[in-house]
Amino acid sequence: MTVSIQKNEEWELAGIFADDGISGTNTKKREEFNRMIAECMRGNIDMIITKSISRFARNTLDCLKYIRQLKDKNIPVYFEKESINTMDSKGEVLLTIMASLAQQESQSLSQNVKLELQYRYQQGEVQVNHNRFLGYTKDEEGKLIIVPEEAETVKRIYREYLEGSSLAQIGKGLEADGILTGANKKKWRPETIKKMLLNEKYMGDALLAKTYTVDFLTKKRVKNNGIVPQYYVEDNHEPIIPKELYMQVQEEMIRRANLNSGNKKRIYSSKYALSGIVYCGNCGDIYRRVAWNNRGKHSIVWRCVTRLDNGPSNCDAPTILETDLQAAVVKALNLVLGDKDRIIQVLRENIKTVISQENETSLESIDAQLEELQKELLKRATAQKDYKDVADEINRLREEKQSALVECAEREGLKQRITEMAEFLNGQTGEVEEYDEQLVRRLIEKVTVFEGRLGVEFKSCINVDI
Repeated sequence: MTVSIQKNEEWELAGIFADDGISGTNTKKREEFNRMIAECMRGNIDMIITKSISRFARNTLDCLKYIRQLKDKNIPVYFEKESINTMDSKGEVLLTIMASLAQQESQSLSQNVKLELQYRYQQGEVQVNHNRFLGYTKDEEGKLIIVPEEAETVKRIYREYLEGSSLAQIGKGLEADGILTGANKKKWRPETIKKMLLNEKYMGDALLAKTYTVDFLTKKRVKNNGIVPQYYVEDNHEPIIPKELYMQVQEEMIRRANLNSGNKKRIYSSKYALSGIVYCGNCGDIYRRVAWNNRGKHSIVWRCVTRLDNGPSNCDAPTILETDLQAAVVKALNLVLGDKDRIIQVLRENIKTVISQENETSLESIDAQLEELQKELLKRATAQKDYKDVADEINRLREEKQSALVECAEREGLKQRITEMAEFLNGQTGEVEEYDEQLVRRLIEKVTVFEGRLGVEFKSCINVDI
């Protein structure tokens, strides 16, 4: 092309504008193309010569838009392959047809890329952008590998969340210690931490096709809610978080999200260990910590929220001093310590019961069915056949598998809580002498306030009345 321009004495080369390796489906990222148009608008170019329509633009609307802009400036575009000059009378008609064909070609290529990605997903090939993925990087073969220092931050987030910290509290702690996010930002937003807690890749698995492209021209991607096939790859890479710990976090997230009593939803507070676990024995609502001024006497008490909001006519639940509530929790701990041998035996029996409920066959069977169905789905998608019935069955099995995984996680969580209780009983040589927030977070599941007594439920399924 350059040679043909130089051979024509009436022409002078204004420049070569080429975007190497940039998609022609839109012009947003085509810096050289946009520079060329800008030069035309400034009057520095009188004519454009390009090899073909597809090299100019594969988007019919973009192609015609710029051609008309240039025509208004009396600047022709000549397409060598198609022998079209946009200043000719038939130029735009031919151009519309050819540009449409170029767009169809691009759409076909986009579809081929989608099918290729589906095939890779089917084979368990995982593509992850690790640039903002805290805890991991990639080796020379493109596989995910752990970054030890970053992995410690991930472990800290999961640990603190299970210990009762809120998303905001975890973020503030990380900021105070000068720890940066995966995007190297100082500010830790609750949404960022929540995404990390939900990310299955931290337990070594990978859900593929979380998003999909809705428009091959704009490249717009949206969340995949089952519109296109998804693939779940287990044990794809080395985990930072053990599976049972990851599932415990999911269980805790659900518990906090559904923290409600009656028909009222309550906001989870992690400021005090007893927040969200003290309940009213009359109406079932939660108790709230209140700074009380009763006849000039200042004290901290816990009161039923229904009574606080609606008065004693709706719930005449007793008010309890914080010191009395904390003393009751300490007394409950000492009661189980005093009956240590019997309770440890009960805990052992409980673990045996949990283990007997485990069923690996169910998960293996679901995985085998999913593998076959995903192969069938890929076959139909490649042949452009209807695969709705297969996709529906895959979604049903995924839900069944998720339920099985949640049950498994609950069992693992219960085993861990029973083990923690046994470790506490074995490690405690004397009585608990004072109230300990961390001990409450670790061991206490629920405290119920009745008239004249308290019921304390431990996370290991041991119950004590005070």
